[in-house]
Amino acid sequence: MSKLLTFLEEHPKGHFMQAPFWAEVKREWDNETITVLDENDNIKGSMQLLIRKVPFFPYRIIYSPRAPVCDIHDKETLAALTEKVKEVAKNCKAYTFKIDPDVKVSETEFVDYMKSLGYKQRNSKNFEGVQPNFVFRLNVENKTEEEIFANFHKKWRYNTNLSARKGVTVELGERSDLKRFHEIMQETGLRDKFVIRSQEYFERMYDCLGKNMRLYLAKFDGEIIAGTIAIHFGDKVWYLYGASSNSSRNVMPNYLLQWEMIKWSLELKCRIYDFRGVSGDLSEDNPLYGLYRFKKGFGGDLTEFVGELELTFKPFTAKVIETSMKLYTHLRKVLFLIRK
Repeated sequence: MSKLLTFLEEHPKGHFMQAPFWAEVKREWDNETITVLDENDNIKGSMQLLIRKVPFFPYRIIYSPRAPVCDIHDKETLAALTEKVKEVAKNCKAYTFKIDPDVKVSETEFVDYMKSLGYKQRNSKNFEGVQPNFVFRLNVENKTEEEIFANFHKKWRYNTNLSARKGVTVELGERSDLKRFHEIMQETGLRDKFVIRSQEYFERMYDCLGKNMRLYLAKFDGEIIAGTIAIHFGDKVWYLYGASSNSSRNVMPNYLLQWEMIKWSLELKCRIYDFRGVSGDLSEDNPLYGLYRFKKGFGGDLTEFVGELELTFKPFTAKVIETSMKLYTHLRKVLFLIRK
């Protein structure tokens, strides 16, 4: 195991999107990893940079998801990582650099220091950023199944047990099952109006992540009716993707799937089970409120991160490109829904 991978797995800010295997998943991006060492040549900070040319423009964007991995109060390391990013940006003609740190919004000292380095902060209530600004996290450290389950809302406990009583079973899927999972993802995307990844993308994840990824499948009457993808890295398990068929929703497969993924985090003696994104707009008329309510019922804590931090090297170019990309993203969503 490389020194970098060990550092990432053992650091409390370690994230699967900073691991070398994630660069393999994102192979349409170039990548470069920058590190800062201490006097004994031990890594004390790192960022995996994903670099991609912007369509129709002679510039590149640099993005480092959930970076940096370091002590967020170590100003020397933060400054050194930023200087290394600037060197990379100059060499590859990047117009901007973006991060969305695994740092709670309450860490104002971190944000103030990053602003002093030239970063600008962008917050979002829903899912405007690349990574969600609000997530639900469940503290599973040193907990038993009984303790975790008892902390579910009583209706969530009932639904989880009901699913099992109705005959729903959950098993681990194989690569060949990704075809059916993707079919259900298409149903989910059309029902909930979001664009989905290709089947090839999920297959690439399966190939690159190996034992760090699990495909969970819920079966009822011999048919796969729902599925999820979970990722393990370091001291965390993340719920990354979920899909459910339009049929047999009354047997509550999604509750049982969540419980099985949570139990995996307990088996691995993790510190955190991460439900990933929800909206920060908690009004009940928000179309995304149902997602918030579902995840909240499992007893986790709503966590708000500091949002996106951006270091812009070419401000005018950034404005032109971002306007173009917003239009492109909107048209892509419209075309996806029309074609289906």
